[in-house]
Amino acid sequence: MTSPDRDPVPVESDGTAHPTETGRGAEPDPAVTESRSRSFPGARGPRRERPLPFGVETLVLLAVAVGLAVLVKTFLLQVFYIPSESMEPGLVENDRIVVQKVSYWGGGTPERGDVVVFQDPGDWLGEEETRTASNPVTKGLDAIGLYPGGGHLVKRVVGVAGDTIVCCDEAGRISVNGLPMEEDAYVLDEKNIKCRGPMLGDCDWQAGPVPVGTVFVMGDNRGHSADSSFQMCAEGDTACVPGDEFVPVDDIVGKVMAVFWPVGHAGLLERPDVFADVPDPS
Repeated sequence: MTSPDRDPVPVESDGTAHPTETGRGAEPDPAVTESRSRSFPGARGPRRERPLPFGVETLVLLAVAVGLAVLVKTFLLQVFYIPSESMEPGLVENDRIVVQKVSYWGGGTPERGDVVVFQDPGDWLGEEETRTASNPVTKGLDAIGLYPGGGHLVKRVVGVAGDTIVCCDEAGRISVNGLPMEEDAYVLDEKNIKCRGPMLGDCDWQAGPVPVGTVFVMGDNRGHSADSSFQMCAEGDTACVPGDEFVPVDDIVGKVMAVFWPVGHAGLLERPDVFADVPDPS
């Protein structure tokens, strides 16, 4: 007969007593617990994951880092170097620059005044400007955007689709859509250069309207830049192909954001204010 002041203790089919769900009753017997564990092989404690060997873990981390670098190069940032004097005084030969691609996401296009990096549209580069990575290590770094690659040009966008560029007025200034451009803030001023569009051989030319999907670019060192004005067809030049002076927007890698090396020349690049005043093409 059960005592009135005690709850009955449930009994297993093998006669073993165990505590009730309310916590009252006898403490579990370790021997019984071990016996039950043997009776139910699936009742195991938590398993500890074995760590990866050091070499495997290093390779995994390296693969992740390379993957992230490729994604950054493809969609966000890329490193280049300045191959010539064509963008002085703002960008000096051998400067290392960072190009950002975010501005041209989702169908965004370059704006007047942007300094852009683009692939060679076709024989614009000289041999000294096509320098590329020279050994397997630098070639690998170039492939993932961590080494300044070659084969590209850097120029300033002067005209976009529909614009007309004219050289030059009596003060030697180019005009965009009829507005004479005050470019003292970024163009290299040389005493022996009589206008700011001399690369065609004189200071009397007109380009445009710029075709849709292209831009007209010029270097800031106007007397030493094989830019769009240099690629134009001079009168009587039968070997020249009209239209080669315009750069396809699809060839543009991105917009120059900053110089990061050398440290003494590092800094952000901004679009000159003068381009905000250019009227829309008529």
